[in-house]
Amino acid sequence: MADYSQFIAKKSVNIPNKGFFSCSSPSNIALVKYWGKRPIQLPENPSISFTLDVCKTETILQYEKLENPSEDFQFELLFEGKPKPDFKPKIQSFFQRIEAYVPFLKDFKFVIETKNTFPHSSGIASSASGMSALAYCIMHLEKSMDTSITDMEFLKKASFLSRLGSGSASRSIEGPVTVWGNHNEIEGSSDAYAVKFPHNIHENFNNYQDTILLVDKGEKQVSSSVGHDLMHGHPFAEQRFFQANTNITKLKDVLVSGDLDRFIEIVESEALTLHAMMMTSLPYFILMKPNTLSVIHKIWKYRKDTGSKICFTLDAGANVHVLYPNSEKNEVMDFINSELVVYCEKGQYICDKIGLGAKLL
Repeated sequence: MADYSQFIAKKSVNIPNKGFFSCSSPSNIALVKYWGKRPIQLPENPSISFTLDVCKTETILQYEKLENPSEDFQFELLFEGKPKPDFKPKIQSFFQRIEAYVPFLKDFKFVIETKNTFPHSSGIASSASGMSALAYCIMHLEKSMDTSITDMEFLKKASFLSRLGSGSASRSIEGPVTVWGNHNEIEGSSDAYAVKFPHNIHENFNNYQDTILLVDKGEKQVSSSVGHDLMHGHPFAEQRFFQANTNITKLKDVLVSGDLDRFIEIVESEALTLHAMMMTSLPYFILMKPNTLSVIHKIWKYRKDTGSKICFTLDAGANVHVLYPNSEKNEVMDFINSELVVYCEKGQYICDKIGLGAKLL
């Protein structure tokens, strides 16, 4: 059993009476995918991701000290200004998981106000941005009671707490590139929290663009949690975990060298492997839609015809993340508008780029 006692908050005598913290945290897109987990929220393989910039959650955590600590967690939740009862069980479960590390939660009544900068049910994973934004606010509350916490300790624990809400949320605290999961070639890496990629990233990746094509905005027929569980006993699981480890070694070199052809090969292979795992689990399922495949073929043709360094990746859903260097922005946007928008639901897409993680507003 791993020992996480380093993350237990010190007992505080100066509990503040009331106040609020307002934070934002972005979503992220994995380049090497995490698929399959062990309890509680630990990854079967390491993953590496681009932190996004535009797609983020903004959260205000209002707190008021109770006269006596409560038996249960006291919180109200507002999503885009309105009560959102169906989000409450997820927050309740998150608080239960993190209480051992932030035991002051039951000293307060909270009002959590949250909103996303991207359209709700746009198929963008909001659990990563939402859970990391809330964890980041909670860490600011802890730091107000214990000013001895260093910046490094703060970020590490914020990622650790985020992970207990949503595995991929651990990768949203920092940017532009983060690694979650223990890997022998990534210094400081851990299954318990994500770390910032510890090497200088080649200038080819400066301001790297991610245009997210909203191919299907409906709810996924299979949740990510169920999909992760289907990796237990999966016939190809061990080989997949080995492949992910190998691909992180390869991608580490690529991010330092700037080799965009190898970047494309690794990232697209990872996206298709993720979906191959879904198609070969029992029960099997397909989250790609016909338009997802049409977009992929169009990207391949455009790359062949023009020599562009455009590529795609996919999350556990139908939407396509179109990745390309900032130097190609104008040409690729012309291509997206002329040839890919037709495959998007209501012609919708989101222009995003590599970003720097969570921040206090």
